[in-house]
Amino acid sequence: QVQVVESGGGLVQTGGSLTLSCHASGSIFRIYAMRWYWQAPGRQRELVAEITNGGTTNYADSVKGRFTISRDNAKNTVYLQMNSLRPEDTAVYYCNADLRTLPDRSLYTHWGQGTQVTVSS
Repeated sequence: QVQVVESGGGLVQTGGSLTLSCHASGSIFRIYAMRWYWQAPGRQRELVAEITNGGTTNYADSVKGRFTISRDNAKNTVYLQMNSLRPEDTAVYYCNADLRTLPDRSLYTHWGQGTQVTVSS
């Protein structure tokens, strides 16, 4: 069984910073891409940033230059450093990971439960 758990959300003022963490644990053989999504009230879930197991990154245009995604493969953890936060960044942030599980090495995408980020104006 695999668990993906996000942490680090909270309330921050406009212009502030937060760092989100997402840790995958359980019967994992290998982790491939890891991603952060956000979902604001009344809107669809959208990709914010992704990082491959080789370190290649991709960002939504709205966060380029403000957010940085990184990962620690030894810890099965992905981070999202968020700077210069704006009220429109307010959302529930979700993490997912493409990974192969043990013992069968099947490939799945696992999601976390999300963490709330609120940016006050």
